[in-house]
Amino acid sequence: MTTMNTAQQLRELRLLGMAGGLDQQMSQSAFLGASFEQRLQMLVDAEISHRDTQRYKRIMRNAKLKVQASPQDIDYRQGRGLEKATVADLLTCAWISKQMNLLMTGATGTGKTWVACALAVQAARKGLTVGYRRVGRMLEEMAIAHEDGSITKLRGQLSKLDLLILDDFGLTPLTNRGRNDLLELLDDRVGAYSTIVLGQMPVKDWHGFINDPALADALLDRLVHSSLKVELKGESMRRLKMSTPQ
Repeated sequence: MTTMNTAQQLRELRLLGMAGGLDQQMSQSAFLGASFEQRLQMLVDAEISHRDTQRYKRIMRNAKLKVQASPQDIDYRQGRGLEKATVADLLTCAWISKQMNLLMTGATGTGKTWVACALAVQAARKGLTVGYRRVGRMLEEMAIAHEDGSITKLRGQLSKLDLLILDDFGLTPLTNRGRNDLLELLDDRVGAYSTIVLGQMPVKDWHGFINDPALADALLDRLVHSSLKVELKGESMRRLKMSTPQ
């Protein structure tokens, strides 16, 4: 009865991992031979594990990733331009700790979004906050936020993510407001957080796409000089998967 009361009190205190760990200890005789210190450490470990799991679920729910990609499933086939050593280094998330950016380019279908989402999943596993936005839709969202007065809140949410994926850069023309909003966002993030920018056109063509020399210089200065670069090549991964016999 005392143990049942203790488990209930742990749940009331929202120590759900410890409560579950205590239930497990009481239901399995293997734990009876453990010392008090060992059993207590097991309960603490159970609580830490529970909180880590709940944090991961919360991060992934808020991230709104386009695909739930597993880092273990990254395809390293020859000719793709994706080196195992490079990806292994990215999966350590050390570059995020150093507030570096990642510019990933390549033709449609080469898997830019999938790889970026896999890196975001790995970051989430380490407890880092992540988010995904398509550039065009994000700037539309920001334009609406200007009108309803919520732009400061929205910009704050995006600027403080440990890792933000900006997909489809260069797909739709930038408006004057869009250029400025993008500059403001990157200015808030540079040197503090990491950003992955995905685009079809080579980085050398980004300046011309922005179509405003002064703003282009400012934007690219915030991106390029503190960035890692990956260029994906080869055939469309979608086409290859569709043609592979199941």
